[in-house]
Amino acid sequence: MTERCKEKISSSVRQFRLPRYSEIPTVGLYLEQTTKYIAEYLDPLQEGCISSSMISNYVKKHLISSPVKKQYDRDQIAYLFFIALAKNVLSLDNIARFIRLQEQTYTRQRAYDYFCDELENILYHIFGLKPLSDRIGRDSTDEKVMLRNTIIAISHKIYLEKCFQVMAEETEDTEPERD
Repeated sequence: MTERCKEKISSSVRQFRLPRYSEIPTVGLYLEQTTKYIAEYLDPLQEGCISSSMISNYVKKHLISSPVKKQYDRDQIAYLFFIALAKNVLSLDNIARFIRLQEQTYTRQRAYDYFCDELENILYHIFGLKPLSDRIGRDSTDEKVMLRNTIIAISHKIYLEKCFQVMAEETEDTEPERD
């Protein structure tokens, strides 16, 4: 792989950052607003990772609670960030189990902020931008080990998809046009 390819791949996550729990809007967002808000953050990693119909399906499957007055609150949006990424490596049933496990162990804010910190930590490492930090979180529970392994799987999948995307773009740029 050329240095130019490697640079393109790493540049896709260089500025990536999820909003922390306290930064998610406190006012309710309607379905389309929620979809757009989440997509703004996640599209650099994987385009089209969330849609309005997906969110409605997650409500029907009880992964998140129903919106109040058709508006999604901070807790629901935080869960949707996790679901949108985790659905690529976990079944919806296992995501539901993960959410229930988290609710028994940590506050939503603590769990979500840890997820954000760990996702950025592992993504930056896998994409060769920063050394891996093992100082995220204060304890080493089974729940955190499971979450970290989920995030590692998510990050590797995103990395591989970016590699193949850049390789395909490079091939298109170098192939001669055919009549």
